Amino acid sequence: MAVHHSLALTDASCSDDDRDMRTGTIWTCIAHIITAVIGSGVLSLAWSVAQLGWIGGPVSMLCFAIVTYVSAFLLSDCYRSPHPVTGARNPSYMDAVRVNLGKKQTWLCGLLQYLSMYGTGIAYTITTSTSMRAIKKSDCYHKEGHEAPCAYGDNFYMLMFGLVQIVFSQIPDFHNMAWLSILAAIMSFSYSFIGFALGIAKVIGNGRIKGGIGGIHVATPAQKVWRVSQALGDIAFAYPYSIILLEIEDTLKSPPPENKTMKKASMISIFITTFFYLCCGCFGYAAFGDDTPGNLLTGFGFYEPYWLIDFANACIVLHLIGGYQVYSQPVFSFVDRWFSAKFPNNGFVNNFYRIKLPLLPPYRLNLLRLCFRTLYVATTTGLAMFFPYFNQVLGLLGAFNFWPLAIYFPVEMYFIQRKIEPWTKGWIVLQSFSAVCLLVSIFALVGSVEGVLAEKLS
Repeated sequence: MAVHHSLALTDASCSDDDRDMRTGTIWTCIAHIITAVIGSGVLSLAWSVAQLGWIGGPVSMLCFAIVTYVSAFLLSDCYRSPHPVTGARNPSYMDAVRVNLGKKQTWLCGLLQYLSMYGTGIAYTITTSTSMRAIKKSDCYHKEGHEAPCAYGDNFYMLMFGLVQIVFSQIPDFHNMAWLSILAAIMSFSYSFIGFALGIAKVIGNGRIKGGIGGIHVATPAQKVWRVSQALGDIAFAYPYSIILLEIEDTLKSPPPENKTMKKASMISIFITTFFYLCCGCFGYAAFGDDTPGNLLTGFGFYEPYWLIDFANACIVLHLIGGYQVYSQPVFSFVDRWFSAKFPNNGFVNNFYRIKLPLLPPYRLNLLRLCFRTLYVATTTGLAMFFPYFNQVLGLLGAFNFWPLAIYFPVEMYFIQRKIEPWTKGWIVLQSFSAVCLLVSIFALVGSVEGVLAEKLS
């Protein structure tokens, strides 16, 4: 076992700014985006459409798709400053905010961004345990009949997922996980397509399309308002990937300019995900109507063919293993950089130990990474066990980070980058866009908080 005291890289592995050589292409970029976007949120979309109805549901998804592309378009130009093609690199969201908006806003951005990533880890832990439990229930119903008391807890599966993530969290950084994102993207397509196909089969079996213009019927108007706001929060969670967009863009090789590749990859990815979202959301609602489950593949109705349900839920688990890492690696990278800059001569922080295991390539172990990343995974697992409420947690996370991270910071940085003066036409249009998104975000946040509290108190 050898110790390496230096973090320096050889010249051959460095790019123009002495950072790791970037080898990412538009295809690896699309894989990262799809892994980040088509996550647990897709499974809640049928429930969201059911709350909003046949007009409000699809229109809301299309609106969020457009908003997400506008956000990605604005933010991709912030990867380099002051010029979007020839300027210095900003390898993370926080770097871009610091360069364009100053130190105070950087602290706010960092707090929101890392809280959002941490919360996504909690949401993915909840979703994975739900899918693993669904496999057990599906097998039980198949063997014992649909009336059997097939009840299983979540905690064991959350702990299993946490153990797997402790291992995968030792992947050094984003540049070393393209293979995991590609596998996760394939899995996301698989279970989305299965959900879509099962929805069609259920509609055909029913002989009619269920649901109505106004969505599901609830006891009181107030309850309807809360449900609609939670549905908007769920859709908001399902779309934006702004919090990791610049980290993904930092993996792209140049030429062509990174922002050009990122915009093209964003357009392709958002088009693909919107198609799957509309299919899963609309056919799920058409199949179940007022009985639409909160999680499309784990709710009432999808008992047979049980092997297909098992396969779909296994795909979800494999996808979310990669999705968890896509959202966690930027946090890990920030911690590595911060401690390395703060304690440049500390062996615990900076020393790497070369370990060779049978049948595996050599691994460079760092004690800080091992300890922090293990603790990070342990705390997300613990909180997921304490708040195991799928739809409510997704809605809360979506509403919480949607406006500041997907709208406010990209718009403000775009003004700086493009030198847009106040009260010009472009300024008014983008500020109006930001204001409308803020109102939607507040509405969704209030309803989602109410949903979490109601579940916790019930």
